[in-house]
Amino acid sequence: MNDNAPQPPSRRSVLRTTAGVAGAGIGLGALGAGPAEAAQTAVSGEAVAAAAATETAGTRPRRGATMAGVPFEGRSTVRVGIVGLGNRGGSMIDLFLALPWVRVVALCDPVKEQTERAAAKVVAAGQPSPAVYTHGEDDYENLCKRSDLDFVYVATPWELHFAMARSAMLNGKHVGVECPVAMTLEDLWELVDLSEQTRRHCMQLENCCYGRNEMRVLRMAHAGKFGDLLHGAGAYNHDLRELMFSPTYYEGPWRRLWHTRLRGDLYPNHGFGPVANYMDVNRGDRAVSISSFGTPALGLAEYRAANMPSGDPSWKESYIGSDRTISLVQTAKGRVIRLEHDVSTPHPYSRINSLGGTRGVFEDYPARIYVEPDHKGHQWGDFAAYATEFDHWLWKEHANPPGGHGGMDYIMIYRLMQCMQLGLVPDFDVYDAATWTAPVPLSHASIKAKGAPLAIPDFTRGEWKKARSGVDSVKPA
Repeated sequence: MNDNAPQPPSRRSVLRTTAGVAGAGIGLGALGAGPAEAAQTAVSGEAVAAAAATETAGTRPRRGATMAGVPFEGRSTVRVGIVGLGNRGGSMIDLFLALPWVRVVALCDPVKEQTERAAAKVVAAGQPSPAVYTHGEDDYENLCKRSDLDFVYVATPWELHFAMARSAMLNGKHVGVECPVAMTLEDLWELVDLSEQTRRHCMQLENCCYGRNEMRVLRMAHAGKFGDLLHGAGAYNHDLRELMFSPTYYEGPWRRLWHTRLRGDLYPNHGFGPVANYMDVNRGDRAVSISSFGTPALGLAEYRAANMPSGDPSWKESYIGSDRTISLVQTAKGRVIRLEHDVSTPHPYSRINSLGGTRGVFEDYPARIYVEPDHKGHQWGDFAAYATEFDHWLWKEHANPPGGHGGMDYIMIYRLMQCMQLGLVPDFDVYDAATWTAPVPLSHASIKAKGAPLAIPDFTRGEWKKARSGVDSVKPA
C-alpha cells in the first residue's frame, strides 16, 4: 500500500468548498501546463500511437499479469456492499435486491437517514438486516475490510471514486464504480496497476453500454451491417442547470463545483463507452489521441443570474467549464470518434449515439438507420425492423426490465452479477474504465493547448491487439 498516494478531499470539505479553493490541487500535474508546454507533448499523425506506446511501456511496467480475459471466481451467492446511498445508490439498491442470488450485506453513507432508508429496503426484500457504516467520512474503509463481501458498489461524488475503488481492491474486493471512475491520469494508472496487482476487477459501471439501441447497434456492427467501420459519435448533452442549482437534488454543490475546476469533458463515459464497444476498442483497436475544443463558460452564470438570490453561496463561484466541449478521438485503425458534453445550456437530452461505415450509418435521438442494400433514395429506414434479428439476448430475455433509464440499469446489474455468480469474464474491465474516463483530464489539457492532440495512454500495455469478447456476449448455457 502506498501511503503517499494522492487522496481526494472528504465529502465534508467538498460541500464547504467555494470556487476560490476548488481550483487548487486537483492533481493534473503536467496536464495543467499552458498551451506552449502542452503543445510540446502533443504529436500528430502516425506518431501519436508510437509516442503513447513508448510512454506507457517505458514508464508504467506491470505490477502483475493482465486482467484482460480474467474470469470471476464462481459462487452461489454474490455478497454486495454499497457505498453512497443518495440519488443513484439509493435507487440502484433495488436492482441488486431484485436478483435472488445477490445479498446486500453492508451499506455506507455518512448521511444516517439515507443509510437507514436503504437498510429498510434490504429487510423488506426478505434479507437479513445489513451492517451499516455511518461514522464519518472514512467509514467506507471499514466496509471494505469486511471478510464477507465479494463486490463493492460505489455511487458517491466523483472526487471520492478513486480512493474508494482503491480501498476495495486493496482489501480483496471486486469493485464497480459509477462514472467517471477517477479524475486524473495518475489515478487511472493507479487503478489499472492495483487491479493487476490485487487480481481484483475494477469496473466502470457504464449503463449506456447496456441500452437496447446500443446493444442492437453493437451486434449489427459485429455482423458487418455497417461494413468497415469509419466513424462514430457519442455525447452527454443533458440540461442539468436546474438540478445543479437545486438545494436538495444533489447533496451539496459537488457536481456544480467541478465546473469551477476543469474546462473539458467532465462526463465522457456515456458517449464514449458504447462507441468504443462498436469499434472493439481495447479488443482489436485502441484510442490513441484526443483533440478537444471548448466554448466559453456562460450558461451556468446566466442561469444563476436569472434564478438564484443574491445571497446564495453559488455567487462566490467562478465557472470555467466549457458550456460545450467537442473532442475528436483517433483510433489505431484510423477511425474517428466525436465526443460532446453540454450540461449548461438548453438542449433536449441526447447521447448522439452514431456509427458509420462503408455500408451505411445509424443515428440516434431519434433512432434511424440507412444501410445498403436495405435502404435507398436518401430516405432513413426503420431501426425497429432490426429488433428481431439483432436485439441482444439480454433484451430478449428481459423485455420489460425494471429500474430507471429505460431498463439499462437493470440489464447492467443483472449481467454483472450473473458473471460473478457463474465465474465468467466480465463484459468490461479496468482497461475500459481507464480508457473511457481518460478524456476527462486530457480534454481539459487539450482545450488549454488550443486543441493540440494529446496521446491517450495504452492502459492495456499492448493487449488491445488481441481480439476478445466484450458486451456482445454469448448467453450462458
